[in-house]
Amino acid sequence: MTHSAAYQEGPALLRVAVVDDEPLVLKNLSKSLGKRGYAVEVFADGKAFIKRMEKVMFAVVLSDIRMPGMDGMELLAAAKSLHPDIEVILLTGYGTIDSAVRAIKQGAFSYIEKPVTPERVLAIVRQALEKQRLSEESRLMRDDLIKQDHLREILGASPATKELIRVISKVAQIDCNVLIQGESGTGKELTARAIHYGSRRKQNPFVAFNCGSFTEELVANELFGHERGAFTGADSVKVGLLEAGQGGTVFLDEISEMPLSMQVKLLRTLQERKVYRVGGSVPIDLDIRVIAATNKDLEHEAKAGNFREDLYYRLKVIMVRTPPLRERRGDILMLGEHFLKRFNLMYGKDVQGMTKNAQAVLQKYPFPGNVRELEHIICSAVALCDGKWIDTRDFPEDLEQLETRYPGGNELPTLAEQEAAHLRRVLEATNFNKIKAAQILDVPRTTLWRMIKRHNIKPIK
Repeated sequence: MTHSAAYQEGPALLRVAVVDDEPLVLKNLSKSLGKRGYAVEVFADGKAFIKRMEKVMFAVVLSDIRMPGMDGMELLAAAKSLHPDIEVILLTGYGTIDSAVRAIKQGAFSYIEKPVTPERVLAIVRQALEKQRLSEESRLMRDDLIKQDHLREILGASPATKELIRVISKVAQIDCNVLIQGESGTGKELTARAIHYGSRRKQNPFVAFNCGSFTEELVANELFGHERGAFTGADSVKVGLLEAGQGGTVFLDEISEMPLSMQVKLLRTLQERKVYRVGGSVPIDLDIRVIAATNKDLEHEAKAGNFREDLYYRLKVIMVRTPPLRERRGDILMLGEHFLKRFNLMYGKDVQGMTKNAQAVLQKYPFPGNVRELEHIICSAVALCDGKWIDTRDFPEDLEQLETRYPGGNELPTLAEQEAAHLRRVLEATNFNKIKAAQILDVPRTTLWRMIKRHNIKPIK
């Protein structure tokens, strides 16, 4: 069941979804939000909403926690996996408040106790949108600062960070394709932006695209664009991202997830320096620099036949490696303070810092999710902190319990041992819910499936 409410001029005509298995809740919230100018769509179950989300971007979703099929917690994980910037507000009865608080630690914006009132809903939705606005302003401000100082956001004083800064400074001056390899959450896009804004192309666009987030048809449409009439529904010309990046840099994240048939088209584009829109026959000259990124060993993937070897060498003119946070542990507290200031501004709080106990926990934690995981931990801690100082109680519940050593008896485990141990821990914590696990691990579901197969991980019966 879906329904679009008519709307008038309002808060930027922002799209809001409501997901609940109670028709009366859907009707009342659709009416009250629609009156305030929001574009509202309602759904009777989570799966219908996620299917719609694959085609349409929503700013905010309000979802009941207890629903048949996909519950609110699963919806949170799936929605954040598709669009990390969406704000999820949970509707909860008295018996599920603990679940709602737990959801905030997993990325939800807030929760509203039932029965809901229009005033309360509108207030929370406005707060969620204000957070998005501040986040976007912060990103634009950071981009402006990076344009002035392209290394400004590469924070840290560890040897690994200093080496990355040295490499970025050199690579930025060489106008060629670059391949960035590093684990998820190590700042590959930040590195790509630093290279762009340190280059002669810095006054021209930086265009980013995640190759693992779309179907093959959508990848072609987004990258190459289409001519009018190219397919049903193509009522006008669409400029693709490669064309939109003229004179600048195109960043292709998760390049290893690009379908092989699309790799052939990308290789041809890079070789000829021309792009053909879908349904078009006239080539368009391209002047772009391509920076690709992956969390895999792309050379190994090429030799295994999972990635075109000729495209691999075309992309890897220069290789840059982003170090994992465990190799730059001296940067953890500096990065934590940086994120704390950002989320203080975003949430309108005045948290002064972290207690010694909280700092000690962070310094011991292995951070399998790297800098992105640290950012999420500080974000939820600032949101939940009631006083002036973040303590361990504001961290995810299992943070202190996680072992810093992994099975095998070695003090310094191999990367494969670390990956397998953390993968099993996440799968067990989510009851082998692959949507949740992929969101926590920050990898596409296809990548998660390959990881499970590679490590032969099965549920314990």
